[in-house]
Amino acid sequence: MLDRIALRGLRARGHHGVFDFERREGQDFVVDAVLYLDTAPAAASDDVGDTVHYGLLADRLVAIVTGEPVDLIETLAARLAAACMSERLVEGVELTVHKPSAPIEHEFADVAVTVTRGNRGAW
Repeated sequence: MLDRIALRGLRARGHHGVFDFERREGQDFVVDAVLYLDTAPAAASDDVGDTVHYGLLADRLVAIVTGEPVDLIETLAARLAAACMSERLVEGVELTVHKPSAPIEHEFADVAVTVTRGNRGAW
């Protein structure tokens, strides 16, 4: 069983979407990342080098959201999850991208895509 580090509600403005106005005007996206890893080494050493530095990870995730546009939030979620999995200690990730201003002509609370990567047997 692995431990979890959660980074929730990370907000950044991106230009993703299938419509021209979404690419042109942009909109806010919200990212939730739950990382699965063993935190025991960091707890024992009390050294940030023995865990995931969530501030630096947040910088990387924001750079992806604000970077190259994609049509689908599924693609964006996959890119963000890959960035999380590239952290040397991370064995799994559950990554959600929320698109609260999605162009839907009905009242709604949220649109989100969640992807999981890694060895689910370890979580």
